[in-house]
Amino acid sequence: MSAVPEQQSDLFGGLSTAAEGAGRRRSVQVRAVARDPEHVALANRLPAQLRFGTSTWSFSGWQGIVYDGEYDESRLAREGLAAYAQHPLLRAVGVDRSYYRPLTGDTLTRMRKAVSGDFRFLLKAHAALMLPKSASRPSFLSGVGEVFLDADHATRLVVDPARRALGETLGVVLFQFSPLGERVLRHRSALLERLHGFLRALPPGVSYAIEWRDTAMLGADYQSLLADVGAVHACVAHPRMPPVDEQGADLAAAGPLVIRWLLAPGRGYQEAKAAYAPFDRLVDPDVEARRRIVELLLDATRRGREAVVIVNNKAEGSAPLGIAELARECAVRAASLG
Repeated sequence: MSAVPEQQSDLFGGLSTAAEGAGRRRSVQVRAVARDPEHVALANRLPAQLRFGTSTWSFSGWQGIVYDGEYDESRLAREGLAAYAQHPLLRAVGVDRSYYRPLTGDTLTRMRKAVSGDFRFLLKAHAALMLPKSASRPSFLSGVGEVFLDADHATRLVVDPARRALGETLGVVLFQFSPLGERVLRHRSALLERLHGFLRALPPGVSYAIEWRDTAMLGADYQSLLADVGAVHACVAHPRMPPVDEQGADLAAAGPLVIRWLLAPGRGYQEAKAAYAPFDRLVDPDVEARRRIVELLLDATRRGREAVVIVNNKAEGSAPLGIAELARECAVRAASLG
């Protein structure tokens, strides 16, 4: 696991110096780019239960794409969400910072006040919940006790604060497991049994999604487990995993379809970041990945399911521009299917 990503490290954080305070006092509100009529028309053609969003909202390279002005990333992290949420195709967002440290109730409340009731947050659960005892502990978990699949810890520090503060805008709580290693995977059945008990003990009325980086964790028994507790598999477009439509997601499940498009095939995170920054254009359009995602989305929405797609800049080069392409293809395919 990596260090805390800088784009969310200052999310609604306090100002620590007089210079920063003065800068904030003389600044004007972060402005949204003017709504593109094509994007508005696309949004109106999409199923209402389908939402697109990006992995965070705080990229200065999105000037002219999401934001009408040049803002540094720490400012966008603190103040940019309301402008982000005005984009007609961005009706959701992934919250990665909560993976590194649970968010306070005040932070969650500010997030809720920045968006409309139609908006949805995909909130990552705290990493310690998905870290087996045998795994090495990253520095950001220094001092955090052993809480692997501890439902009480998850409820107190993640689920209950999010439910209280975010209300109807809490779309999904995501439990993302990093690669587990052979020592853990050889006990796959026991791990699934523990996961089953963990999910059953969480508060009802919240959508929970599980995301893996190990293909070995997929299978019919895993899908049966999810169906029993009402959770869903998060389909992840990532080089370690099969294509999203081959991950065995149950399209008839009661919960939302969750897709996260994270990385281009064959690229690592840092390699993609170096190749794509400042994330203001599509560098490596991935037509095949897009086709697979669109097919899953249309299958789900035809069944009346909610669906949320979170796109990372490292997938094609610019998450908002990639979302526009996904929306266009969804609208075209939906029209052809009648």
